[in-house]
Amino acid sequence: MKLSILIPVYNERAVAERSLRQVLAAPLPENMDRELIVVDDCSTDGTSAILERLAASDPRIRLFRHAVNRGKGAAVRSAIEQATGDFCIVQDADLEYDPNEYPVLLKPLLSGHADAVFGSRYLAGVQTRVLPFWHSRINKYLTLISNMFSNLNLTDMETCYKVFRTDLLKSIPVRSDRFGFEPEITMKCAKRRLRIYEVPISYHGRTYEEGKKIGWKDGVKALLVILRFWVIDDLYQQPYGRMFLNNLAGTPQYLNWLTRLIRPELGDTVLEIGAGIGALSGQLMGKRRRYVVAEREPLYLHSLWNRFLRTPNVEVKHLDPAKPEGFADLEGPFESALCVNVLEYQEQPAAVLERLHECLSPQGKLVLLVPQGPGLFGSLDRTLGHRQRFTRETIEQQTRQAGFTIERTIQLNKMGAFFWWISSRALGVEKLSKVFLKLFDKTVWLWRLLDPLLPWKGLSLIVIARKA
Repeated sequence: MKLSILIPVYNERAVAERSLRQVLAAPLPENMDRELIVVDDCSTDGTSAILERLAASDPRIRLFRHAVNRGKGAAVRSAIEQATGDFCIVQDADLEYDPNEYPVLLKPLLSGHADAVFGSRYLAGVQTRVLPFWHSRINKYLTLISNMFSNLNLTDMETCYKVFRTDLLKSIPVRSDRFGFEPEITMKCAKRRLRIYEVPISYHGRTYEEGKKIGWKDGVKALLVILRFWVIDDLYQQPYGRMFLNNLAGTPQYLNWLTRLIRPELGDTVLEIGAGIGALSGQLMGKRRRYVVAEREPLYLHSLWNRFLRTPNVEVKHLDPAKPEGFADLEGPFESALCVNVLEYQEQPAAVLERLHECLSPQGKLVLLVPQGPGLFGSLDRTLGHRQRFTRETIEQQTRQAGFTIERTIQLNKMGAFFWWISSRALGVEKLSKVFLKLFDKTVWLWRLLDPLLPWKGLSLIVIARKA
């Protein structure tokens, strides 16, 4: 295994060499290599020459340089892009944090218990330098506010020492350029439901006379970052997988509308394919005897494992709807199969329906949700990766050919069809605004009342069918 040590550096001539040598000499768990991803954020005090000399003398140091000073967050973002290790840790070059504690920080990750580990300066560490009262108090207030909005119980959100599985860290977009990196990554870890552990660490903080750079203005900006990423669900690098899933998770009222329609149709044993991040699964699993959530995307699978880690009636399976071998490994049959926004991504949707037919018990029920209306197909569909939008006649025909009897269909979200046509066909919008989605979600109660009254077809179509 390999640890990628991400080191943002800006004007640290006095300590840069000693800091990097400590990192190179720090103990690591057995059979673990290291790489130092050093990003010089356009230093102007001679630090660059020191870093170049060190990088030339040790192949474990990979040096990158920003042409202009952009801030710690931007430097960390550049380092994440270059990381090749199994795990990543952020290490400032100012000697405030002790690299000898890497094994303690890595232990919850190596044991498989954690996805991210935060080193806390406020838990009982070995030694901590006593610093000015207000600096510590502001840190604790920021942590408190972050906890209120993220629903975490951290003791030190602003800590530099944050360790991640690299695949997860690379999938999280980092937007903050300065010290907003800390609250941003914390909010996104919380929304992604990562398993976060805290461990006590030593801390040798500097004073401003000794070179400390963070100030009270950065504290104010941290508050704004917390509020921004509480409102905005910017959780995955774009593009990644089926973006609809991320949007769906941020529209709880729409989800409630959907689950009201689907829940009564499901039996005691359910197979849900294309479960994504479990937004629907969490509301539908209820007291069912067995609920299997199946997904093909590795990061979504990871989210499902985390979400249902201690839910005994839920099983998480890796399954690609396009590959029949995954279905053969399922222990069936099931009383119900659920397929929400999956068929539009398939090259052969009819084949997926046939595989679902084989998984069901006699008289088992199939619940489909597909995007409706080929005339609505536009820029948003292309961004989402849709291959098609269905007509009611097309999806009913394919469902019958797979061996099902159609019981009924439900037109869903007729007002959404109007907005979709405006955005996707008339304006050519490629991405729905998160703010628009939240406004739509807050008014779902109205659209649900209007749905039976509007004369046109819905944005989506629900098909309820039974195995013949």
